[in-house]
Amino acid sequence: MSSELQGPLQGYRVLELCSTIAGPACTRMMADFGAEVIKIEPPQGDPVRKFGVPDQGVELCAAAILRNKQTVTIDLKSDQGVELVRALAARCDIVVENFRPGTLERLGLGYEQLSADNPGLVLVRISGYGQSGPYSQKAGYGAICEAFGGIRELIGEPGKPPVRVAVPVTDYLAATYAAFGAVTALLHRERTGQGQVVDTALYEAAFSMMEGNVPSYDRFHVAPVREGSRLPYMAPNNLYLTADDAYLLIAANNDAVFARLATAINKPELVDDPRFATIAVRWENVDAIDAEIGEWVGAHSGADAQAMLDEAGVPASLVYTLHEIFQDPHYREREMLLDVPHPVFGTLAQPGIVPKLSATPGAVRWHGRKQGENTREVLGAQLGLDEAALDQLEAAGVISSGSEQ
Repeated sequence: MSSELQGPLQGYRVLELCSTIAGPACTRMMADFGAEVIKIEPPQGDPVRKFGVPDQGVELCAAAILRNKQTVTIDLKSDQGVELVRALAARCDIVVENFRPGTLERLGLGYEQLSADNPGLVLVRISGYGQSGPYSQKAGYGAICEAFGGIRELIGEPGKPPVRVAVPVTDYLAATYAAFGAVTALLHRERTGQGQVVDTALYEAAFSMMEGNVPSYDRFHVAPVREGSRLPYMAPNNLYLTADDAYLLIAANNDAVFARLATAINKPELVDDPRFATIAVRWENVDAIDAEIGEWVGAHSGADAQAMLDEAGVPASLVYTLHEIFQDPHYREREMLLDVPHPVFGTLAQPGIVPKLSATPGAVRWHGRKQGENTREVLGAQLGLDEAALDQLEAAGVISSGSEQ
């Protein structure tokens, strides 16, 4: 594992003023592809360091989401701390923040102030409800914004309360939009020299997944409802229980695939059955088609059913846990499970790089570092502060190098 910066974002410097998931995930993507990311944390640290169960003092969630970054502790409640951050921002291409709207302005770090020092700066702002609008000041995590964005209403079984996916889906989607916005803003800057603000709202990331439903509602005023494990208006697309009590997801989303499925389960007559002749009528008779498929799946082990459907060219997958993922050779072959050298464990698994670039791939260079590990190094290199100045700032509590941890 090389510590050298590499990838298409090599040469760009990013200042992260973020906590928890969406902001740190955004900058982690940039760091994976070669950007120099400087993460600023308050003295109490990013709450993401407390997520999950630590092992031998190692913060395992932080080891992943903070990877490839330099960690700097600065107290933004102090005037000196604010000045340090403003000076760092003047030397960066991108600043990413996920404070509540207005916080940066109150600190004197709004875009007007930062762009006065650095006209080409791209400021990426991630918030629950966006930088404008009547709800901009509301607090909002990804899960809250899934509810507001209409997504939570669609997750779960009919007639039961909406449920959640046990990972922060909306945070990661918003992070991806924010990273995409940052890169497109850099492309604009390459042509014009002009920086700009990228405004990413968590609820808008969630709402964007309603893309196909919006025009339908506009025309028919019919809202989608929870369908459990089924995909609305698309059948068969469901989970089926195997003989060994595994769940197999089968998706025959067009007539050609449905014909292959019917042949694979030894029921070719289903293709000519008027109840199943088209996608539209299959949805009208979804219980009946699910019963036909469920009968076949229930007579086979998950591995056998999966193999037969793979052979027939029918999209299908057993529902994996992390145990199955760690055993599956495809993940290793695609480098989606990386054994990265670690000073405590020897190696520690990391999820791989997404997407795969053929000419300028990203890389995992190091795990998330301890809080404040790079404070003195970064402030010395970027701002020219000598040891005496750093000692004074640390003694005053403006910065921390993590030496007490």
